[in-house]
Amino acid sequence: MHIAVTGAGGQLGVDLVDAFAADGATEADAVTVTALAHDALDVADRDAVHAALRELAPDVVVNAAAWTDVDRCEADEDRCHRVNALGPWWLAQACASTGATLVHTSTDYVFSGPPPTGAGGRPRGWTEFDPVAPVNAYGRAKAAAEELIRATLREHHIVRTAWVSGARGGSFVGTMLELGASRDRIEVVADQVSSPTVTRDLATAIVEVVAQGRHGTVHRTNRGRCTRADLARAVYELAGMDIEVVETTSARLSRPAPRPTWSVLDDRHARTQGLSDLPHWHDGLRRLLAELGALGDH
Repeated sequence: MHIAVTGAGGQLGVDLVDAFAADGATEADAVTVTALAHDALDVADRDAVHAALRELAPDVVVNAAAWTDVDRCEADEDRCHRVNALGPWWLAQACASTGATLVHTSTDYVFSGPPPTGAGGRPRGWTEFDPVAPVNAYGRAKAAAEELIRATLREHHIVRTAWVSGARGGSFVGTMLELGASRDRIEVVADQVSSPTVTRDLATAIVEVVAQGRHGTVHRTNRGRCTRADLARAVYELAGMDIEVVETTSARLSRPAPRPTWSVLDDRHARTQGLSDLPHWHDGLRRLLAELGALGDH
């Protein structure tokens, strides 16, 4: 099997290349992984995408390419749409013409708040079958990509995830560590709730999605949920850093792009069709900090 990973230079892309290579080492059938970082393939270039897939002829394309700077996406919605909506569409078209399967990584930001309610009126996670309602340009582009892929290519997997952090590239966890190195008090919002997900666990989950081969949309996040402030506290506790986390609100911070207040993803559809549970987010965070060399003595 030949796997092509786009966005292979990003924090998820690097771990995807490692995960598919490791999976191939344990399989009887040979697995070839082609890593396509941005300088090798700009997914927003339609002609380049079609030419690359014709030349490579992969069996599966895993798209981890995206412009994930949510605030800058808000300021330049055209660029955001080109990269995050049209790029995946070009990949879907090229996969359709070459007979490849497309795996596209999407986001909890296709949803907004307040949370939907389940039994007893309790908040529940968003399912794969709830209507999307993005509140920012990034979410709108990612929602558009999902619709374009579904309309173009039957052999696709859309994997929605949330609050991704990895050992390479920018992330909330990395930002908290950087800020904590120079401050002893940090304000963090407490009115955004989701499921922090580490890229190594997500990459392993995507390998499993490809192996299972059941096309469609699934939610794949680390288990559990928390606020951004909870996550920051956990980072500092595990890192052994004495930082005061002061809870604030999204309105008070006034970022250029609004964020959904509740973007917890329900994974029942994935679990009941046989996909594995991901570890709890706190366990994933511990392993991420160890990989970063930032885990304190415990």
